[in-house]
Amino acid sequence: MEKEPELCRVDDALGILVGKWKPIILLHLMKSGTQRFSELKRSMPGITQKMLTNQLRELEDEDIIQRVVYPQVPPKVEYSITDYGRSLEPILEAMHEWGTKHTLQKMEKLKQKKK
Repeated sequence: MEKEPELCRVDDALGILVGKWKPIILLHLMKSGTQRFSELKRSMPGITQKMLTNQLRELEDEDIIQRVVYPQVPPKVEYSITDYGRSLEPILEAMHEWGTKHTLQKMEKLKQKKK
């Protein structure tokens, strides 16, 4: 990969993934498959309904997730990760691994300061 700073697209990628809940939503859909709105809401107790709706809409706009509405009463809406969205799996895994190492490094640094 050519790493010319003026051609960097990391900001584009982060713009799609940034947000407290987006990675968590994606991981739930990757792990559990298709889920209804209420199932996603239950699996993330700290998220508000408005925030979940906004985050899902943003991910849908980027073709990362798919929203299917069934014409019935009461309305049934299901969310699933798209094939394109699945391409984020190794990226999220790498970010998780780096985050774990970074947290351990910070903890070690704090221990050194306390000595």
